[in-house]
Amino acid sequence: MTTPRPGASTATPPSTTDRSRTGRSARITLGRAFQPESRSYFLLLGTTLFLLLFGLVMVLSSSSISSYAGSQGSFGVFWRQAIFAIVGVPLMLVISQLPVRIWRRWAWLPLVTGIALQLLVLTTPLGIEVGGNRNWIGIGGFNAQPSELIKVGLVAWLGVILAKKEPYLGRWGHVLIPALPVAGLGIFVVMLGGDLGTVMIMTALVFGALFFAGIRLRMLVIPVIVGLVLTVIIALSSSSRLSRIENFLGIGSGDQSGLSYQNQHADWAMAAGGVFGVGLGNSKAKWLWLPAADNDFIFAIIGEELGLVGAIVVLALFVVLAVSFLRIVRSSTDLFSRVVTGSAMVWIIGQAFVNIAVVLQVIPVLGVPLPLISSGGSALVTTLVGIGLVLSIARQRDLTAEVPAGKATR
Repeated sequence: MTTPRPGASTATPPSTTDRSRTGRSARITLGRAFQPESRSYFLLLGTTLFLLLFGLVMVLSSSSISSYAGSQGSFGVFWRQAIFAIVGVPLMLVISQLPVRIWRRWAWLPLVTGIALQLLVLTTPLGIEVGGNRNWIGIGGFNAQPSELIKVGLVAWLGVILAKKEPYLGRWGHVLIPALPVAGLGIFVVMLGGDLGTVMIMTALVFGALFFAGIRLRMLVIPVIVGLVLTVIIALSSSSRLSRIENFLGIGSGDQSGLSYQNQHADWAMAAGGVFGVGLGNSKAKWLWLPAADNDFIFAIIGEELGLVGAIVVLALFVVLAVSFLRIVRSSTDLFSRVVTGSAMVWIIGQAFVNIAVVLQVIPVLGVPLPLISSGGSALVTTLVGIGLVLSIARQRDLTAEVPAGKATR
């Protein structure tokens, strides 16, 4: 019998079974890390990146003259937008790799931060008024819209709250508290800044979250009626908004040098484009004839330079984006994922079609940018963050489906 030496290790060497289990665990971990993403994941990611690149091209084309006239050089607005894209795309990709549980834990942070910043806009000299709306904050030469951050916060926070209350969503009291008061506070502080367009998008986002949470439609009737009444009151409370509505309805003189100016030149730009457009970069409206040509009315420049074909392609891309959102909603097995994906879809796709409807004079001018295409740094980054969250949900669903729950935790 051999006596072990003093100080020698007496640990039992791993058995063949233990080594086999360790090997399987390592293979499972590596498989989860390197497994291919789903078609919905790549459909959403690919469409987003294509719209972003297309938007950068159109921002360069539509802003070159106004940027040069503003002593920024022909590429001034484009470089600023490109910098935000360089920041936003990696941020989206990083967020898409994060576990969903991180958003569940910190969903309140962007909402609270956005509301706090919006209060600074309203109550301090940091607030900046643009086009009659006090919805911008300026810090150290950097301007941003806190309302865009509130949108992201509402998407994530409503997903968390409604998921927690899932067993009780058939009772009105649980639907009302705390979702609607907190969401109403976020909408109210933006409304105080006078940005009716953003308020309408945020309101639609909230109702989208409630709809995808499975709330009975009859429970939404009263909030919808209240929302419509408040919208009418807000619209009529401002002489500028009232004049826009009258101009849209054809009431008044329709003076082309007044409220009709922007709409009229947008119409002329779209008409000049015809079927195939006048060619990329050849717009006449962008020569300081059409205000906000690189922002709220960039779709008019698309119609002029790329024609009916280009306009239809843009519409088709947003339809594909909506389909990718719906595919993720349909394949989601938990309420948080459905609410977040559905409300993000209502926000982004709804805003896109509101912007296009304004340019086509289907609805009065509201002043909301075209997501992923219009110039505007804070809107671009927050939209990419929202899409990154949905990509994270799509990826997390794929991981769950790939590895059975009992083995994934070993």
